[in-house]
Amino acid sequence: MSRVGKMPVVVPQGVEVTIAAEKISVKGTQGTLFVAVNPLVTVKSEGGKLTFVPTNESAEADAMSGTMRALLANMVNGVSKGFEKKLNLVGVGFRAQAQGQKLNLQIGFSHPVVKDMPAGIKVECPTQTEILIKGADRQVVGQLAAEVRAIRPPEPYKGKGIRYADEKVSLKETKKK
Repeated sequence: MSRVGKMPVVVPQGVEVTIAAEKISVKGTQGTLFVAVNPLVTVKSEGGKLTFVPTNESAEADAMSGTMRALLANMVNGVSKGFEKKLNLVGVGFRAQAQGQKLNLQIGFSHPVVKDMPAGIKVECPTQTEILIKGADRQVVGQLAAEVRAIRPPEPYKGKGIRYADEKVSLKETKKK
């Protein structure tokens, strides 16, 4: 059995897990998330813990038990604490502004770039060069941060662009004559 799949997921106070025939819902203070039930994995909730058992002995069922455990652990963590990604803008005149559910970026193009945020995602700009993306769904937060970064990724010579807060950009040396 998968090492990850063997570990139970502890459900904290204030989080409600509902296991139905076709989907599992996790409800908490940050919102409600759903995941489809995989027929290769049996999910049981007993004593404030979720356990995952493969339905047969195949390698696919074994792997899927670890995947389901990771998905539900992220959902439980997301609805109780939430996830966040921090991005930094590096470059002269690069600015970001959060305007409700829109992120307005001025990053060296001839026009401002406006990115709409999906439902359940909050965007904040503590300073003009920092962007905080927060939400309950880990996958959506990470995907949105990657999309914002892809608008102007860091270039290799000066390092200008949008980067993750913990990202190290190695700069290339310019060509010599």
